[in-house]
Amino acid sequence: MRQVAIYGKGGIGKSTTTQNTVAALAEAGKNIMVVGCDPKADSTRLLLNGLCQKTVLDTLRDEGDDIDLDDILKPGFKGVKCVESGGPEPGVGCAGRGIITSINMLESLGAYEDDLDYVFYDVLGDVVCGGFAMPIREGKAEEIYIVASGELMALYAANNISKGIQKYAANGKVRLGGIICNSRKVDRELDLLQAFASEIGSQLIHFVPRDNIVQRAEINKKTVIDYDPKADQADEYRQLAMAINQNKMFVVPKPMTQDRLEELMMSYGIMG
Repeated sequence: MRQVAIYGKGGIGKSTTTQNTVAALAEAGKNIMVVGCDPKADSTRLLLNGLCQKTVLDTLRDEGDDIDLDDILKPGFKGVKCVESGGPEPGVGCAGRGIITSINMLESLGAYEDDLDYVFYDVLGDVVCGGFAMPIREGKAEEIYIVASGELMALYAANNISKGIQKYAANGKVRLGGIICNSRKVDRELDLLQAFASEIGSQLIHFVPRDNIVQRAEINKKTVIDYDPKADQADEYRQLAMAINQNKMFVVPKPMTQDRLEELMMSYGIMG
């Protein structure tokens, strides 16, 4: 079983990229569980055709500790097992603790014993607190992919996430599998992302072009794979899924200094 965590700057398209990639892997016959690690609980919506799934934390609050796996795990597209961690009430408590609680609950209920090929963790934002770093800190996810674009803040976040991976790799098995570019149509974006990935010792595992069919599919509460399986964009997600499935390059990243990152951006004409 491969345990994969997807990180990236908030708003970069992490959840959309994760769900479309998972849909492509499921289409290829893989047995997958997705654990949404975002208080918004939107990590499985497209796989469930818009179903508002009750989160682990809400279930625990409403029903106590005596719950069954079926209460928190719902089958989605091609049998993908969908779980949403959820979060505390707004303004109260630490959202990161919801991830810890959810993963511990899934383990205790035997969710990881179901002959899974993959578990995907869709993790909120940057690695800035212990709770959100939990999937890599506790060795739950050993394979990390970072979603980025050619924008400065997206690469700043990717570089910062690399620092977190480097920190936890020192005493564990976590490794960076590559950078996924979710294109924003920035000038020289492909070249920049390839250079960024190379600079930190990794690879650009796939460049996902920008296409409005992604938005149309989301409006219809589906992944692109489900909404229009013959679309060019569906094939892009299949290529990404196969690149991850066949990936052999797992590294401890070498993050850049802020000055070096800005220098790289400027060398590609992105700044100034």
